[in-house]
Amino acid sequence: MAKQLILCDCSGTQTLNSKALSAATGLDCSSVHSALCTTQTEAAAAAISTGEAVICCAQEKRFFDALAAEIEAPLPAYVDLRDRAGWTADTGDLLPKMTALVAEAALDVPAAKTLDVISEGLCLILGPPDITLAAAQQLQDSLGVTVLLPPGTEAPIEASLGRGYDVIRGGLRRAKGALGQFSVSFDALEQLDVTGRSWSWTAPREGGSSDCDIILDLRGDTPLFPAPQKREGYLRADPKSATAVAEAVLTASQMVGTFEKPLYLRHEPLLCAHSRAGQAGCSKCLDHCPTSAIASTGDHVTIDPMVCAGCGACAALCPSGAITYDAPPAEAQFRRIQTLAQAYKAAGGTAPRLLVVNAHGSEMITLAARFDRGLPADVIPLEVEALNAFGHAEILAALAAGFAHVSILLAPGIDRDVQEGELALARAIAQDNAATNTATLLDIDDPEALSAVLFEQTQDGPPSSLIADPIRPMGSRRQITRQAALALRPDQQQISLPDHAPYGAVLVNQDSCTLCLSCVSLCPSGALGDNPDLPQLRFQEDACLQCGICTSACPEDAITLEPQLNLAPEALSQTVLHEEEPFPCVECGALFGVKSTIDKITEKLAGNHAMFSRPETLRMIQMCDDCRVQVQFHQKDSPFAAADRPKVRTTEDYLSKRRDH
Repeated sequence: MAKQLILCDCSGTQTLNSKALSAATGLDCSSVHSALCTTQTEAAAAAISTGEAVICCAQEKRFFDALAAEIEAPLPAYVDLRDRAGWTADTGDLLPKMTALVAEAALDVPAAKTLDVISEGLCLILGPPDITLAAAQQLQDSLGVTVLLPPGTEAPIEASLGRGYDVIRGGLRRAKGALGQFSVSFDALEQLDVTGRSWSWTAPREGGSSDCDIILDLRGDTPLFPAPQKREGYLRADPKSATAVAEAVLTASQMVGTFEKPLYLRHEPLLCAHSRAGQAGCSKCLDHCPTSAIASTGDHVTIDPMVCAGCGACAALCPSGAITYDAPPAEAQFRRIQTLAQAYKAAGGTAPRLLVVNAHGSEMITLAARFDRGLPADVIPLEVEALNAFGHAEILAALAAGFAHVSILLAPGIDRDVQEGELALARAIAQDNAATNTATLLDIDDPEALSAVLFEQTQDGPPSSLIADPIRPMGSRRQITRQAALALRPDQQQISLPDHAPYGAVLVNQDSCTLCLSCVSLCPSGALGDNPDLPQLRFQEDACLQCGICTSACPEDAITLEPQLNLAPEALSQTVLHEEEPFPCVECGALFGVKSTIDKITEKLAGNHAMFSRPETLRMIQMCDDCRVQVQFHQKDSPFAAADRPKVRTTEDYLSKRRDH
């Protein structure tokens, strides 16, 4: 059975055209209801019972899910037509936008992969005794509690007479891990000896360690972890705020059981350009990971999935595609963007604008719809899990798909530097300027101001750079970037990019380069190559990541990087950066080296080194490896020469010697 769109105009506060929506979306649409969540629940139940209902109201999702459970029917799907389209001061045609929202909601987006995390409720509480012991009293019935007091602190012994929790004191040296997997170590650890009538502290012990599932930090001091609000299982509250402490205690009490931890990233270490043979390369993911979930392990990086908070910055910044966002997969994100643009235009729209938000932005849209003018008819919102993962490739894909403008609404907790850098790169590739203005960041925290900015952009009209023939690029993020750039700038061959862009050329100073090919052996992407038959340094610009390993590895400092995007077909194939005349072996004539290098070595060593004082030894420099070994073996005073091998003694030799005696 085909999906059916269940329409409700929310007590007549929005206009819905059932026939037009059905024709535009290709879905069967119900008649327009007015109160599905109150007086028309029977109609809602009947629709949900079919198992194919798509309800156009997201506000009452909890109610309709409960209704589905009550009638033992599958949970319905949802699309928010009211807040995102219906409630607006724009008097324009809303059908293209509603069609796009319905088409995007109908996509089958893979669910994020998850890992089960088990918390047995072992909780470590840090802080002064007056706060921590009170918290321990509240948690002792639901968690296994240990209180860590600062060194030298005298705790009121009577507070723990019930033995509902343990008390220790000492210094916390290190803590690592996340919910269900914390590991802590201590300095000068003392345990409370509860034997006998008078309790006392044991002797201090260095190097104590333990594991726990939850850490409740009430010290009011420096956090134990970077980005503490993103470390699951680590609860931190200001001890001066009774409300904050109470909230943290309540949250801790609920952290027992099995939890699903999303696996936000997909990692391919072989593609990583972090380092080669001790030469530093790309470190963008390390520099911008807020939780320090990424660590260097030599040539590659590793990601701790338990610590990763899924901000997505590493996926947007990774030049090679070694790290990609996987919750949902990057290809699903591109498909959503393209579906929105395609459906909008198929329904008669001309110049849609994309508004990219996360959950915080969606809440602002809801507030703007209820209390202000809402969104203009040509603004299509796209909610993403990780705003920082929406990088330059996604922006360019949206423009190439037919969006006239892309706005990204910033939110608390977002790495603004990452977002600004990706926007600058996208604008450089799109040749954006004040006249075209195809992509912007919106740093707005007021719903009314959000509506005002978006409606003001409507008055300016669509930019002149609106693409005439939209495309749907496919492949990796690098491939999509190139395809989008070709569609947006078909008349361009070379596009200059900002410093540290992941696209560009390698420039070689031919006067300095000796063709040692160190850069070739270390290039992580294979952009630099050699010719096994001739002394050549070859380069494929499309594969260059601008990681800088070649520049740091070059012993002659002959290599520099030029950030740019080369859209010419030649960028997809190898070109020769530097070549020299080969040197033929003076014995067999085989080509084995660079003539200029052999000549320089010969000139430098002739008469200046004891090993090459004679013409015959100097001549060996001009031989290939095979001939050099042959000549050395047969020369007088050969280093390979040795005494004659002793004759093999046989049984007859031993017997004849015995007979002689």
